[in-house]
Amino acid sequence: MWQEMFKGGSLWGGLISGGISQLQDTRSFFNGEMEKSRYAVKTSENVTGAIGIMAGIEYGAMAGTAVLPGVGTVVGSVVGGLLGNSLGRKVGNEAGKMLVNNRFANNVAHKMEEII
Repeated sequence: MWQEMFKGGSLWGGLISGGISQLQDTRSFFNGEMEKSRYAVKTSENVTGAIGIMAGIEYGAMAGTAVLPGVGTVVGSVVGGLLGNSLGRKVGNEAGKMLVNNRFANNVAHKMEEII
């Protein structure tokens, strides 16, 4: 199933949605409208949201097809994509916050900044 996610429309749905969100957040960051830590959390959200969309489209389409082939496939993929995006973003937000607030990760990030 995972291989299928990276082949068709679900891949493009996730990439386009995540890419647009990331571009908007990057613009906000470089315009000084967003702090570095918030940008890191939003980036995590964008990645996991994109993955959620891909998985949601695929699994939603499968569930919709099982219930009502044809129309159910379309409705299932749309609903699955929306739910996948929402769940993926929530997971990404929490994971991003944990990383940003983690002392070890912050120390590594500061060391990397010193090197660069």
